[in-house]
Amino acid sequence: MADLVQLIAQLGQQARVAARSLATTPAARIDDALRAMADELLAAQDAIITANAADVSAALANGQTPALVDRLTLTPKRLLACAEGLRQVASLPHPVGQKIREWTQPNGLQIAKVRVPLGVIGFIYESRPNVTCDAAGLCLKSGNAVILRGGSEALRSNLAIATALARGLAKAGLPAHAVQLVPVTDRDTVRLLGEAVGVIDLLIPRGGKGLIEAVVKSARVPVIKHYDGICTLYVDREADLAMATEIAINGKCSRPGVCNALETILVHRDIADTFLAQAGRALTERKVQLRAEPHALALLTQAGVPATVANADDFKTEFLALILAVKIVDGVEAAIEHIETNGSHHTDTIVTRDSATAEQFLAGVDSAVVLWNASTRFNDGYEFGFGAEIGISTDRLHARGPMGLEELTSYKYIVRGDGQIRQ
Repeated sequence: MADLVQLIAQLGQQARVAARSLATTPAARIDDALRAMADELLAAQDAIITANAADVSAALANGQTPALVDRLTLTPKRLLACAEGLRQVASLPHPVGQKIREWTQPNGLQIAKVRVPLGVIGFIYESRPNVTCDAAGLCLKSGNAVILRGGSEALRSNLAIATALARGLAKAGLPAHAVQLVPVTDRDTVRLLGEAVGVIDLLIPRGGKGLIEAVVKSARVPVIKHYDGICTLYVDREADLAMATEIAINGKCSRPGVCNALETILVHRDIADTFLAQAGRALTERKVQLRAEPHALALLTQAGVPATVANADDFKTEFLALILAVKIVDGVEAAIEHIETNGSHHTDTIVTRDSATAEQFLAGVDSAVVLWNASTRFNDGYEFGFGAEIGISTDRLHARGPMGLEELTSYKYIVRGDGQIRQ
Protein backbone atom coordinates (compact mmCIF):
# COMPACT_ATOMS: atom_id res chain seq x y z
CA MET A 1 0.00 0.00 0.00
CA ALA A 2 2.83 2.39 0.82
CA ASP A 3 4.24 1.75 -2.65
CA LEU A 4 0.91 2.77 -4.24
CA VAL A 5 0.75 5.96 -2.17
CA GLN A 6 4.27 6.80 -3.29
CA LEU A 7 3.43 5.98 -6.92
CA ILE A 8 0.38 8.27 -7.04
CA ALA A 9 2.26 11.04 -5.23
CA GLN A 10 5.10 10.80 -7.75
CA LEU A 11 2.76 10.82 -10.75
CA GLY A 12 0.93 13.79 -9.27
CA GLN A 13 4.07 15.80 -8.61
CA GLN A 14 5.33 15.15 -12.13
CA ALA A 15 1.93 16.10 -13.59
CA ARG A 16 1.85 19.41 -11.72
CA VAL A 17 5.26 20.36 -13.08
CA ALA A 18 4.14 19.43 -16.58
CA ALA A 19 0.88 21.34 -16.22
CA ARG A 20 2.70 24.55 -15.31
CA SER A 21 4.82 24.16 -18.42
CA LEU A 22 1.85 23.39 -20.69
CA ALA A 23 -0.06 26.46 -19.53
CA THR A 24 2.47 28.68 -21.32
CA THR A 25 3.48 26.37 -24.19
CA PRO A 26 2.87 27.97 -27.62
CA ALA A 27 -0.19 26.59 -29.39
CA ALA A 28 1.82 25.55 -32.45
CA ARG A 29 4.06 23.27 -30.37
CA ILE A 30 1.07 21.55 -28.82
CA ASP A 31 -0.41 20.96 -32.27
CA ASP A 32 2.92 19.58 -33.48
CA ALA A 33 2.90 17.18 -30.53
CA LEU A 34 -0.62 15.98 -31.28
CA ARG A 35 0.31 15.23 -34.89
CA ALA A 36 3.49 13.47 -33.75
CA MET A 37 1.45 11.39 -31.32
CA ALA A 38 -0.87 10.37 -34.17
CA ASP A 39 2.11 9.37 -36.32
CA GLU A 40 3.68 7.33 -33.52
CA LEU A 41 0.37 5.61 -32.82
CA LEU A 42 0.20 4.32 -36.38
CA ALA A 43 3.89 3.46 -36.44
CA ALA A 44 3.29 1.25 -33.41
CA GLN A 45 0.18 -0.39 -34.89
CA ASP A 46 1.58 -3.94 -34.88
CA ALA A 47 2.70 -3.73 -31.24
CA ILE A 48 -0.58 -2.18 -30.15
CA ILE A 49 -2.76 -4.71 -31.99
CA THR A 50 -0.67 -7.57 -30.59
CA ALA A 51 -1.03 -6.25 -27.04
CA ASN A 52 -4.74 -5.75 -27.58
CA ALA A 53 -5.17 -9.29 -28.90
CA ALA A 54 -3.75 -10.58 -25.61
CA ASP A 55 -6.22 -8.43 -23.65
CA VAL A 56 -9.14 -9.62 -25.78
CA SER A 57 -8.10 -13.26 -25.41
CA ALA A 58 -7.93 -12.90 -21.63
CA ALA A 59 -11.33 -11.18 -21.55
CA LEU A 60 -12.93 -14.00 -23.54
CA ALA A 61 -11.28 -16.61 -21.31
CA ASN A 62 -12.65 -14.80 -18.25
CA GLY A 63 -16.18 -14.88 -19.64
CA GLN A 64 -16.53 -11.12 -20.14
CA THR A 65 -19.70 -9.88 -21.83
CA PRO A 66 -19.84 -9.31 -25.61
CA ALA A 67 -20.38 -5.59 -24.92
CA LEU A 68 -17.15 -5.33 -22.93
CA VAL A 69 -15.19 -7.36 -25.48
CA ASP A 70 -16.44 -5.05 -28.24
CA ARG A 71 -15.39 -1.95 -26.31
CA LEU A 72 -12.02 -3.53 -25.60
CA THR A 73 -11.22 -4.60 -29.15
CA LEU A 74 -8.89 -2.53 -31.33
CA THR A 75 -8.69 -3.03 -35.08
CA PRO A 76 -6.51 -1.20 -37.62
CA LYS A 77 -9.62 0.79 -38.56
CA ARG A 78 -10.29 1.80 -34.96
CA LEU A 79 -6.64 2.67 -34.42
CA LEU A 80 -6.68 4.82 -37.55
CA ALA A 81 -9.75 6.59 -36.14
CA CYS A 82 -7.77 7.29 -32.95
CA ALA A 83 -4.97 8.86 -34.98
CA GLU A 84 -7.44 10.89 -37.03
CA GLY A 85 -9.04 12.06 -33.80
CA LEU A 86 -5.69 13.38 -32.56
CA ARG A 87 -5.15 15.17 -35.87
CA GLN A 88 -8.62 16.67 -35.76
CA VAL A 89 -8.00 17.92 -32.23
CA ALA A 90 -4.76 19.50 -33.50
CA SER A 91 -6.73 21.36 -36.18
CA LEU A 92 -9.26 22.84 -33.74
CA PRO A 93 -8.96 26.36 -32.28
CA HIS A 94 -7.08 26.49 -29.01
CA PRO A 95 -9.34 27.20 -26.04
CA VAL A 96 -6.62 28.51 -23.74
CA GLY A 97 -6.38 32.28 -23.93
CA GLN A 98 -9.76 32.71 -25.62
CA LYS A 99 -11.61 35.78 -24.39
CA ILE A 100 -15.05 34.69 -23.25
CA ARG A 101 -16.06 38.28 -22.60
CA GLU A 102 -14.39 41.66 -22.22
CA TRP A 103 -15.62 45.09 -21.17
CA THR A 104 -14.51 48.43 -19.73
CA GLN A 105 -15.85 49.77 -16.45
CA PRO A 106 -16.79 53.47 -16.04
CA ASN A 107 -13.56 53.99 -14.05
CA GLY A 108 -11.52 52.83 -17.04
CA LEU A 109 -10.62 49.33 -15.81
CA GLN A 110 -10.43 46.91 -18.72
CA ILE A 111 -11.70 43.47 -17.70
CA ALA A 112 -11.39 40.27 -19.71
CA LYS A 113 -12.73 36.82 -18.84
CA VAL A 114 -10.17 34.42 -20.33
CA ARG A 115 -10.05 30.62 -20.64
CA VAL A 116 -7.27 28.86 -18.72
CA PRO A 117 -6.42 25.17 -18.19
CA LEU A 118 -7.85 23.33 -15.22
CA GLY A 119 -4.39 21.97 -14.36
CA VAL A 120 -4.12 18.22 -13.68
CA ILE A 121 -6.90 15.89 -14.81
CA GLY A 122 -7.30 12.44 -13.31
CA PHE A 123 -9.07 10.14 -15.72
CA ILE A 124 -10.35 6.70 -14.66
CA TYR A 125 -11.88 4.47 -17.31
CA GLU A 126 -12.71 0.89 -18.21
CA SER A 127 -12.21 -1.43 -21.17
CA ARG A 128 -11.93 1.09 -24.03
CA PRO A 129 -8.25 1.58 -24.92
CA ASN A 130 -9.13 4.07 -27.67
CA VAL A 131 -10.16 6.42 -24.87
CA THR A 132 -6.48 6.61 -23.85
CA CYS A 133 -5.84 8.52 -27.08
CA ASP A 134 -8.95 10.71 -26.78
CA ALA A 135 -8.19 11.76 -23.22
CA ALA A 136 -4.51 12.39 -23.89
CA GLY A 137 -5.24 14.52 -26.95
CA LEU A 138 -7.98 16.63 -25.43
CA CYS A 139 -6.12 17.26 -22.18
CA LEU A 140 -2.94 18.23 -24.02
CA LYS A 141 -4.77 20.60 -26.41
CA SER A 142 -6.51 22.31 -23.47
CA GLY A 143 -3.20 22.80 -21.65
CA ASN A 144 -3.79 20.18 -18.96
CA ALA A 145 -1.60 17.35 -17.76
CA VAL A 146 -3.45 14.05 -17.38
CA ILE A 147 -3.01 10.96 -15.23
CA LEU A 148 -4.73 8.00 -16.88
CA ARG A 149 -5.91 4.98 -14.94
CA GLY A 150 -7.39 2.31 -17.21
CA GLY A 151 -9.01 -0.98 -16.33
CA SER A 152 -7.18 -4.25 -15.75
CA GLU A 153 -8.79 -5.80 -18.82
CA ALA A 154 -7.02 -3.28 -21.11
CA LEU A 155 -3.68 -2.85 -19.33
CA ARG A 156 -1.50 -4.32 -22.12
CA SER A 157 -3.27 -2.21 -24.76
CA ASN A 158 -3.07 0.98 -22.70
CA LEU A 159 0.62 0.52 -21.96
CA ALA A 160 1.38 0.04 -25.66
CA ILE A 161 -0.65 3.12 -26.60
CA ALA A 162 0.87 5.25 -23.82
CA THR A 163 4.37 4.27 -24.96
CA ALA A 164 3.59 5.43 -28.50
CA LEU A 165 2.06 8.69 -27.29
CA ALA A 166 5.11 9.37 -25.10
CA ARG A 167 7.35 9.03 -28.17
CA GLY A 168 5.23 11.64 -29.93
CA LEU A 169 5.51 14.04 -26.98
CA ALA A 170 9.28 13.58 -26.87
CA LYS A 171 9.64 14.27 -30.60
CA ALA A 172 7.81 17.57 -30.15
CA GLY A 173 9.88 18.52 -27.11
CA LEU A 174 6.95 18.63 -24.68
CA PRO A 175 7.13 17.45 -21.05
CA ALA A 176 7.19 13.65 -20.90
CA HIS A 177 4.90 13.73 -17.87
CA ALA A 178 2.13 15.67 -19.60
CA VAL A 179 0.47 12.29 -20.28
CA GLN A 180 1.03 9.55 -17.68
CA LEU A 181 -0.56 6.13 -17.31
CA VAL A 182 -0.88 4.48 -13.91
CA PRO A 183 1.02 1.26 -14.70
CA VAL A 184 -0.90 -0.91 -12.21
CA THR A 185 -4.60 -1.70 -11.82
CA ASP A 186 -4.82 -2.12 -8.05
CA ARG A 187 -8.21 -0.77 -6.98
CA ASP A 188 -6.61 1.36 -4.29
CA THR A 189 -5.18 3.60 -7.01
CA VAL A 190 -8.73 4.76 -7.82
CA ARG A 191 -9.28 5.83 -4.23
CA LEU A 192 -5.86 7.46 -3.99
CA LEU A 193 -6.48 9.57 -7.10
CA GLY A 194 -9.78 10.70 -5.61
CA GLU A 195 -8.05 11.69 -2.39
CA ALA A 196 -5.27 13.66 -4.11
CA VAL A 197 -6.40 17.10 -2.94
CA GLY A 198 -4.04 19.80 -4.17
CA VAL A 199 -2.72 17.48 -6.89
CA ILE A 200 -5.75 16.47 -8.99
CA ASP A 201 -7.88 19.44 -10.06
CA LEU A 202 -10.65 17.37 -11.66
CA LEU A 203 -11.40 13.64 -11.63
CA ILE A 204 -13.38 12.11 -14.50
CA PRO A 205 -14.54 8.50 -14.18
CA ARG A 206 -15.82 6.86 -17.35
CA GLY A 207 -17.22 3.37 -17.18
CA GLY A 208 -19.89 1.25 -15.56
CA LYS A 209 -22.19 2.33 -12.76
CA GLY A 210 -20.15 0.42 -10.17
CA LEU A 211 -16.98 2.33 -11.05
CA ILE A 212 -18.77 5.70 -11.02
CA GLU A 213 -20.37 5.04 -7.63
CA ALA A 214 -17.07 3.87 -6.13
CA VAL A 215 -15.30 7.03 -7.31
CA VAL A 216 -18.03 9.40 -6.13
CA LYS A 217 -18.25 7.70 -2.73
CA SER A 218 -14.57 8.13 -1.88
CA ALA A 219 -13.44 11.19 -3.85
CA ARG A 220 -12.39 14.39 -2.10
CA VAL A 221 -11.56 16.20 -5.34
CA PRO A 222 -14.17 17.51 -7.82
CA VAL A 223 -15.73 14.78 -9.99
CA ILE A 224 -17.59 14.97 -13.31
CA LYS A 225 -19.45 11.80 -14.22
CA HIS A 226 -22.23 10.06 -16.01
CA TYR A 227 -24.21 7.17 -14.69
CA ASP A 228 -26.43 5.07 -16.94
CA GLY A 229 -27.07 5.75 -20.60
CA ILE A 230 -30.75 4.87 -20.71
CA CYS A 231 -31.44 6.40 -24.12
CA THR A 232 -34.98 6.59 -25.50
CA LEU A 233 -36.60 6.98 -28.93
CA TYR A 234 -40.13 8.41 -29.04
CA VAL A 235 -41.97 7.67 -32.30
CA ASP A 236 -44.68 10.30 -32.65
CA ARG A 237 -48.04 10.02 -34.40
CA GLU A 238 -46.65 12.25 -37.19
CA ALA A 239 -43.44 10.25 -37.63
CA ASP A 240 -42.02 9.04 -40.91
CA LEU A 241 -42.15 5.37 -39.95
CA ALA A 242 -39.39 4.30 -42.33
CA MET A 243 -37.13 6.96 -40.83
CA ALA A 244 -38.08 5.92 -37.30
CA THR A 245 -37.27 2.29 -38.10
CA GLU A 246 -33.83 3.17 -39.47
CA ILE A 247 -33.10 5.36 -36.44
CA ALA A 248 -34.17 2.53 -34.11
CA ILE A 249 -31.93 0.04 -35.94
CA ASN A 250 -28.96 2.40 -35.91
CA GLY A 251 -29.48 3.36 -32.28
CA LYS A 252 -29.67 -0.23 -31.06
CA CYS A 253 -27.65 -2.33 -33.49
CA SER A 254 -24.65 -0.28 -34.66
CA ARG A 255 -22.84 -0.66 -31.30
CA PRO A 256 -25.17 -1.95 -28.58
CA GLY A 257 -22.48 -1.88 -25.89
CA VAL A 258 -21.90 1.90 -25.80
CA CYS A 259 -23.55 4.51 -23.60
CA ASN A 260 -25.40 6.30 -26.44
CA ALA A 261 -27.03 3.10 -27.69
CA LEU A 262 -30.82 2.99 -27.71
CA GLU A 263 -32.45 1.14 -24.80
CA THR A 264 -36.16 2.10 -24.94
CA ILE A 265 -38.71 2.81 -27.68
CA LEU A 266 -41.90 4.71 -26.91
CA VAL A 267 -44.58 4.63 -29.62
CA HIS A 268 -47.63 6.85 -30.05
CA ARG A 269 -50.81 4.79 -29.68
CA ASP A 270 -52.25 5.93 -33.03
CA ILE A 271 -49.45 4.39 -35.11
CA ALA A 272 -48.33 1.62 -32.77
CA ASP A 273 -49.78 -1.30 -34.75
CA THR A 274 -48.12 -0.26 -38.03
CA PHE A 275 -44.81 0.81 -36.56
CA LEU A 276 -44.35 -2.14 -34.22
CA ALA A 277 -45.03 -4.61 -37.02
CA GLN A 278 -42.54 -2.86 -39.32
CA ALA A 279 -39.81 -1.99 -36.84
CA GLY A 280 -40.31 -5.13 -34.77
CA ARG A 281 -39.57 -7.38 -37.74
CA ALA A 282 -36.54 -5.34 -38.76
CA LEU A 283 -35.10 -5.37 -35.24
CA THR A 284 -35.70 -9.05 -34.49
CA GLU A 285 -34.15 -9.97 -37.85
CA ARG A 286 -31.04 -8.34 -36.41
CA LYS A 287 -31.25 -10.52 -33.28
CA VAL A 288 -32.73 -7.81 -31.04
CA GLN A 289 -34.79 -9.14 -28.12
CA LEU A 290 -37.92 -7.05 -27.54
CA ARG A 291 -39.34 -6.67 -24.05
CA ALA A 292 -42.73 -5.01 -24.33
CA GLU A 293 -45.41 -3.83 -21.91
CA PRO A 294 -48.71 -5.75 -22.36
CA HIS A 295 -50.37 -3.49 -24.98
CA ALA A 296 -47.23 -3.38 -27.13
CA LEU A 297 -46.69 -7.11 -26.62
CA ALA A 298 -50.19 -7.86 -27.93
CA LEU A 299 -49.57 -5.86 -31.11
CA LEU A 300 -46.16 -7.45 -31.67
CA THR A 301 -47.60 -10.93 -31.17
CA GLN A 302 -50.46 -10.15 -33.53
CA ALA A 303 -47.89 -9.15 -36.16
CA GLY A 304 -45.93 -12.35 -35.62
CA VAL A 305 -42.97 -10.55 -34.03
CA PRO A 306 -41.31 -12.46 -31.16
CA ALA A 307 -41.26 -10.56 -27.87
CA THR A 308 -41.52 -11.10 -24.13
CA VAL A 309 -43.33 -9.13 -21.46
CA ALA A 310 -41.40 -6.27 -19.89
CA ASN A 311 -41.27 -5.51 -16.19
CA ALA A 312 -40.91 -2.05 -14.66
CA ASP A 313 -37.15 -2.40 -14.23
CA ASP A 314 -36.65 -2.98 -17.96
CA PHE A 315 -37.49 0.68 -18.59
CA LYS A 316 -34.82 1.76 -16.09
CA THR A 317 -32.08 -0.54 -17.42
CA GLU A 318 -29.03 0.15 -19.55
CA PHE A 319 -28.89 -3.22 -21.30
CA LEU A 320 -25.69 -2.63 -23.33
CA ALA A 321 -26.83 -5.59 -25.42
CA LEU A 322 -29.27 -6.42 -28.23
CA ILE A 323 -32.30 -5.88 -25.99
CA LEU A 324 -34.95 -3.16 -26.27
CA ALA A 325 -37.78 -2.18 -23.96
CA VAL A 326 -40.96 -1.13 -25.82
CA LYS A 327 -43.96 0.83 -24.59
CA ILE A 328 -47.05 2.49 -26.10
CA VAL A 329 -47.85 6.03 -24.90
CA ASP A 330 -50.71 8.43 -25.50
CA GLY A 331 -48.63 11.32 -26.82
CA VAL A 332 -45.62 13.55 -26.38
CA GLU A 333 -46.57 14.58 -22.83
CA ALA A 334 -46.65 10.95 -21.75
CA ALA A 335 -43.35 10.31 -23.53
CA ILE A 336 -41.70 13.20 -21.70
CA GLU A 337 -43.11 12.01 -18.39
CA HIS A 338 -41.81 8.48 -19.00
CA ILE A 339 -38.32 9.72 -19.89
CA GLU A 340 -38.13 12.05 -16.89
CA THR A 341 -39.26 9.24 -14.57
CA ASN A 342 -37.24 6.35 -16.01
CA GLY A 343 -34.39 7.85 -18.03
CA SER A 344 -30.87 8.84 -17.05
CA HIS A 345 -30.69 12.36 -18.58
CA HIS A 346 -28.16 11.13 -21.14
CA THR A 347 -29.61 11.09 -24.70
CA ASP A 348 -33.19 11.00 -26.00
CA THR A 349 -34.69 11.53 -29.45
CA ILE A 350 -38.04 12.12 -31.14
CA VAL A 351 -39.06 11.22 -34.69
CA THR A 352 -41.87 13.40 -36.03
CA ARG A 353 -42.78 15.67 -38.94
CA ASP A 354 -44.65 18.01 -36.58
CA SER A 355 -42.29 20.84 -35.60
CA ALA A 356 -44.48 22.00 -32.68
CA THR A 357 -44.43 18.52 -31.15
CA ALA A 358 -40.69 18.29 -31.75
CA GLU A 359 -40.05 21.60 -30.03
CA GLN A 360 -42.21 20.52 -27.09
CA PHE A 361 -40.11 17.38 -26.74
CA LEU A 362 -36.79 19.25 -27.12
CA ALA A 363 -37.79 21.73 -24.44
CA GLY A 364 -39.46 19.25 -22.10
CA VAL A 365 -36.86 16.49 -21.92
CA ASP A 366 -34.09 17.46 -19.49
CA SER A 367 -31.25 15.36 -20.89
CA ALA A 368 -27.70 16.29 -21.80
CA VAL A 369 -28.49 15.79 -25.50
CA VAL A 370 -31.98 15.82 -27.03
CA LEU A 371 -32.44 15.13 -30.75
CA TRP A 372 -35.11 15.47 -33.42
CA ASN A 373 -35.14 12.97 -36.32
CA ALA A 374 -31.65 11.68 -35.54
CA SER A 375 -30.09 8.66 -33.86
CA THR A 376 -29.01 8.72 -30.22
CA ARG A 377 -25.63 7.48 -31.48
CA PHE A 378 -24.79 11.07 -32.47
CA ASN A 379 -24.16 12.01 -28.82
CA ASP A 380 -20.44 11.77 -29.33
CA GLY A 381 -17.66 14.33 -29.22
CA TYR A 382 -16.27 13.29 -32.61
CA GLU A 383 -19.72 13.61 -34.23
CA PHE A 384 -20.13 17.06 -32.62
CA GLY A 385 -16.89 18.21 -34.23
CA PHE A 386 -14.87 18.15 -30.99
CA GLY A 387 -12.27 15.78 -32.46
CA ALA A 388 -12.90 13.42 -29.57
CA GLU A 389 -14.44 13.48 -26.13
CA ILE A 390 -13.19 12.69 -22.67
CA GLY A 391 -16.65 11.59 -21.62
CA ILE A 392 -20.34 12.43 -21.69
CA SER A 393 -21.43 14.22 -18.55
CA THR A 394 -24.94 13.91 -17.17
CA ASP A 395 -24.04 16.39 -14.43
CA ARG A 396 -25.13 20.01 -14.63
CA LEU A 397 -21.96 21.54 -13.17
CA HIS A 398 -19.60 22.43 -14.72
CA ALA A 399 -20.04 20.47 -17.95
CA ARG A 400 -22.90 18.60 -19.60
CA GLY A 401 -23.01 16.31 -22.63
CA PRO A 402 -19.91 15.45 -24.70
CA MET A 403 -16.87 16.96 -23.01
CA GLY A 404 -14.45 18.52 -25.44
CA LEU A 405 -11.83 21.22 -25.16
CA GLU A 406 -13.89 24.01 -23.66
CA GLU A 407 -15.19 21.68 -20.94
CA LEU A 408 -11.60 21.02 -19.87
CA THR A 409 -10.93 24.68 -19.14
CA SER A 410 -11.82 27.14 -16.43
CA TYR A 411 -11.35 30.90 -16.63
CA LYS A 412 -9.76 33.80 -14.89
CA TYR A 413 -10.33 37.54 -14.99
CA ILE A 414 -7.52 39.72 -16.30
CA VAL A 415 -7.88 43.35 -15.29
CA ARG A 416 -5.81 46.19 -16.80
CA GLY A 417 -5.73 49.66 -15.32
CA ASP A 418 -3.68 52.85 -15.27
CA GLY A 419 -3.49 53.64 -11.58
CA GLN A 420 -7.12 53.26 -10.44
CA ILE A 421 -7.71 52.87 -6.70
CA ARG A 422 -10.98 51.92 -5.05
CA GLN A 423 -12.81 54.73 -3.30
